[in-house]
Amino acid sequence: MNINHIKIIAATTFALLAFAANSVLCRLALGDNTIDPSSFTIIRLFSGIIILMAVMQLKDKSFDEKLKPKGSWLAASMLFIYAIAFSFGYVSLDTGTGALILFGAVQITMIMASLTSGNKLHFSEWLGLLIAFSGFVYLIIPDLVTPSFIGFILMTISGMAWGFYTLLGRTSKNPLSDTAYNFLRTSPFLLILILFGLNDIHLTYVGVMLAVLSGAIASGIGYFVWYIALKGLSVTQAAVVQLFVPIIAATGGVVFTNELITLRLIESSALVLGGILTVILGKYYFVHLASKK
Repeated sequence: MNINHIKIIAATTFALLAFAANSVLCRLALGDNTIDPSSFTIIRLFSGIIILMAVMQLKDKSFDEKLKPKGSWLAASMLFIYAIAFSFGYVSLDTGTGALILFGAVQITMIMASLTSGNKLHFSEWLGLLIAFSGFVYLIIPDLVTPSFIGFILMTISGMAWGFYTLLGRTSKNPLSDTAYNFLRTSPFLLILILFGLNDIHLTYVGVMLAVLSGAIASGIGYFVWYIALKGLSVTQAAVVQLFVPIIAATGGVVFTNELITLRLIESSALVLGGILTVILGKYYFVHLASKK
């Protein structure tokens, strides 16, 4: 294992933890009614803009100029749709259910995009995908609370938008500036959201702090690191490893909301992790084995 592989593993691990933290932070803020969904989204994205632009000031700008481009309006649109649907979806969903719907939609979106672009999956990838998705379904049924229809639709839209945002990020040569300018380009959408949400503003100190943590660390830094990780992941790998997020989020729910660790959570975690390992290692193993014959 070389230094680049270690970098990709570290970046992927950090990003997945950040994704799970977003679910926990958002649910803590909205579930306890410490802030309204629009304000949470505005503060979250604005905090991401501030932290990313601050980090960019510390970088060698001449190096950044050589690597262009700097994000895109399409990526920024997907980022905003993901964030706003995410916030309103979590009004009626618990942490684990929301994360499962979100990343189930992410996985399906990315796998379908990969297949329609002409990429064929190795049978080990299909097997791993089936195992991981079985763990995903097993966790939802029947113990988790049945999601509301509106919450389900909103989180599905959020997951689809995040899937497309991830696909766009695979071509990034400068993850920091691309992520920073994607966040910055959400500014016009945030201004519109402010105008439409003036009558429903509800802020508390706790809610604002949770939104800032979600935006600055879990989103701003987390998404920048995710763009780094995408350089070393195939579309299928990037889709499937994100199924680990609901497991982390559910664990976060145990720690921060005093939920119980159930046998079903442990069993589904084993299925999801086994499926992820099959997808990531299976193709390499079988191709390597075949080349030796």
